[in-house]
Amino acid sequence: MGNFHFLLLLVFFSFSCLFHGGISRAVKSPGESEEVWGYVEVRPKAHMFWWLYRSPYRVEQPSKPWPIILWLQGGPGASGVGIGNFEEIGPLNTDLKPRNTTWLKKADLLFVDNPVGTGYSYVEDTEMLVKTDNEAASDLTTLLMKLFNTIESLQKSPLYIVAESYGGKFAVTAGLSILNAIDAGKLKLKLGGVALGNSWISPEDFAFSWGPLLKDVSRLDNNGLEKSNSLAEKISQQLKDGQYTDATDTWSRLESVIGANSNSDFYNFLLDSGMGPVALTTSAFSNGVFSVNRYSRYLSSLRVSPGNDGPDLDTLMNGVIKKKLKIIPDNVTWGGQSDFVFSYLSGDFMRPRIAEVDELLSKGVNVTIYSGQLDVICATKGTQAWLDKLKWEGLKEFLSKDRNPLYCKEDQATKGFIKSYKNLQFYWILGAGHFVPVEQPCVALNMAAAITQSPAASTS
Repeated sequence: MGNFHFLLLLVFFSFSCLFHGGISRAVKSPGESEEVWGYVEVRPKAHMFWWLYRSPYRVEQPSKPWPIILWLQGGPGASGVGIGNFEEIGPLNTDLKPRNTTWLKKADLLFVDNPVGTGYSYVEDTEMLVKTDNEAASDLTTLLMKLFNTIESLQKSPLYIVAESYGGKFAVTAGLSILNAIDAGKLKLKLGGVALGNSWISPEDFAFSWGPLLKDVSRLDNNGLEKSNSLAEKISQQLKDGQYTDATDTWSRLESVIGANSNSDFYNFLLDSGMGPVALTTSAFSNGVFSVNRYSRYLSSLRVSPGNDGPDLDTLMNGVIKKKLKIIPDNVTWGGQSDFVFSYLSGDFMRPRIAEVDELLSKGVNVTIYSGQLDVICATKGTQAWLDKLKWEGLKEFLSKDRNPLYCKEDQATKGFIKSYKNLQFYWILGAGHFVPVEQPCVALNMAAAITQSPAASTS
């Protein structure tokens, strides 16, 4: 896999010092997390950035080793180091204030700007950008080989891949790549499981889900449904014919038709387009602040943080955070190559990964699926459609099981449901759209504890 260039900066930070004065080395105070970050040159001229937080809430229990969560963002081209960290599950929010529901309470957190070209990750030549999910999986496996084979303390913790949106496709392909590397003796790591949050596993099933879902909730009428279904049928035929890039183009047209006829936010159908907590503002969209030519609505929607008192995410990541990290090259802008990432993956964007989920299940890997009730782009209706297509031998028994309700703390309102059989779990999260950790943080934190079998006590 070529020579590694491994840049490692180990820092013990006090959060009180972390963002004031650009301190690069400080003594860690009790109750605060250790941090490690760096670059791995996964291929010549292809540099992947990672950021690891060691939890201050760590519980030592021999029968339940403290887990590590590898968080994979979607897009493709959305930054886990930025979005997943500061907007969803990391220790600080975009105002640089502590997050009460950080997933550090249940596990160590590893954020990676994956694939190369995303966030702080960069390529010296755009031809080094990946064109397939499997190429991205290979790069991510290379990074994990360098980290886990070099930092021996990591080998004691099982790794759980938790992914959101397109990150689910990366998660299942990377999961299989990781297993192959482990079997070949190249990677010293224990894969604990894979969790797919509102994940883009079967684009065809999601395309067919949009029209019926939005009609059921009065966002579309029969005319809108007919237009939606017509384009979904076209996508289906293009996929059958192996015309994956053309299917991506039709998907873009379908999104435009859905938006024009429903005014619905793609990440929460209760909201109008652009109203979501991490959605792209209408003015920013119309003023052309971001490239939207065949570009993922998901990534674009997360480039700003409307309603926040603090700086938007671009300003934060290219300002105080870049200054803090110290190792980001001067000519690298956070998110500067993200448009290219999506463009280069356009031929794989609509390719399904149901078979990879099946293979993980057949190998005994714990697979968790979770879905926000109000999501459109990766709607529960579409998720259940691809789930029904699994060939896993336990599927029939799984489907026959009853669901159990989920609650959180003293709140007796139902927050969701769970169904489980053998190594497959499915969470239905009520009141959440695409961004479950943002919209239902308490139940999401409990779910993270259950997925990882964390020794930390449940908050419910």
